[in-house]
Amino acid sequence: MGLIEGLVTLLFGNGRNVIADTAEVFRVNAEGADARAVDLHRAVLEEFAREFGAVPRKGLFDRVIDGLNRLPRPALALGTVGLMISAMVDPVWFAARMQGIALVPEPMWWLLGAIVSFYFGARAQAKGQEFQRSIAQTMARAPQVTRNLAALRALEAGAQLPATGPNPALDAWRAGE
Repeated sequence: MGLIEGLVTLLFGNGRNVIADTAEVFRVNAEGADARAVDLHRAVLEEFAREFGAVPRKGLFDRVIDGLNRLPRPALALGTVGLMISAMVDPVWFAARMQGIALVPEPMWWLLGAIVSFYFGARAQAKGQEFQRSIAQTMARAPQVTRNLAALRALEAGAQLPATGPNPALDAWRAGE
């Protein structure tokens, strides 16, 4: 065995690559890191689907309270516009009301500011959680949608699909034929 052949066998023999193995000591294997990132992403989406997937339907009380919770923002916006209109229509009436507001002590303004801030902050938090739940539910359906699209494209191309289990979208499509 020659010197070069011995060196190549030493470095790359038996399915190994000493250069790549040594480089991985100093730099992470990008392909392995990507595979781990995909596994982590899939696990997170599955957990979101388990946590937020089965949300019970809201009852009458919850819907009424949700409706009441929607009132303050439009009321504040329309009230402000109403004040501006009243200032233009009857400036004396408006000035009398503003004199009354000038008598409100500063701590009450701080309290009002805190209440409004907490209300809108809590509402933003609740809406953000609902948005995350809807994203998780949508992403949990992505693998099924991908399988359905592949099945439909295969059918469109004239291929016969193997029986891989229940597929409601495919069954509904076949029923429409």
